[in-house]
Amino acid sequence: MYWVTPAVRVVVGAALFDASGRHVLAARRSAPEALAGRWEFPGGKVEPGETVPAALERELREELGVVARAGERLPGACEVRPGLELQIWTASLLAGDPHPLEDHDQLRWLDATTLDSVDWLPQDRFALPHVEQML
Repeated sequence: MYWVTPAVRVVVGAALFDASGRHVLAARRSAPEALAGRWEFPGGKVEPGETVPAALERELREELGVVARAGERLPGACEVRPGLELQIWTASLLAGDPHPLEDHDQLRWLDATTLDSVDWLPQDRFALPHVEQML
């Protein structure tokens, strides 16, 4: 008998830094209801045939209305549920002013001293020490 490991689908979140590199964007969820009011690194699911960096850049356009460039993957990951893994990648803002267009109702630029001032979703917390070192 052979065991087949199910494919893992990636959800990518963006540690989106401003031009100064001293602030990272946090987005407050408005949906689904179970996540509403909690904060996350914005992003979304990688579609079949799409690279993770391309997905990150697409999601930031769709969710925030900005042009950004994906950078590097931060260490670690979080299993959101079986078969769905969250990865956080850095991203640089190239053009536009972020606005909460989909699934979010507020955005905040945070620095090293305010990074812990929001109620982060548990699955995003693994990335906070890495982001803090970069700020």
